[in-house]
Amino acid sequence: MLRGSGIERRSTGRCSDRTITSCTSFENVRWGTIKGLVGFAESSGCEIAVTGGTERGHASGPYSHWKGYKLDIAPNACVDRAIKRYPPAGVRSDGARLYRSPNGTLFAREPHHWDITFR
Repeated sequence: MLRGSGIERRSTGRCSDRTITSCTSFENVRWGTIKGLVGFAESSGCEIAVTGGTERGHASGPYSHWKGYKLDIAPNACVDRAIKRYPPAGVRSDGARLYRSPNGTLFAREPHHWDITFR
């Protein structure tokens, strides 16, 4: 579904094994997470590259990457503009600026990517 929507997967390890931190895995990602990303791609018209999925190495928690609620995407001018059209939602404890879409999706700007929580 992601490929069919023009969304690419990037992996520093060129792999998709969920147990390896340098891979980008979609194993056990929630359907709502996939639909949310496809919806964002369609509404923004941006090129989207997923750089982090459900693989090991991300922070834990009830709405974590491991549990299928989060994906990381590469920033680019189009993605940045599309996300920043949403209202600011504060700053996360690690200093990441937050933006929340009307449907509740939370975007956090980390140093090298956008961390997105789909609930």
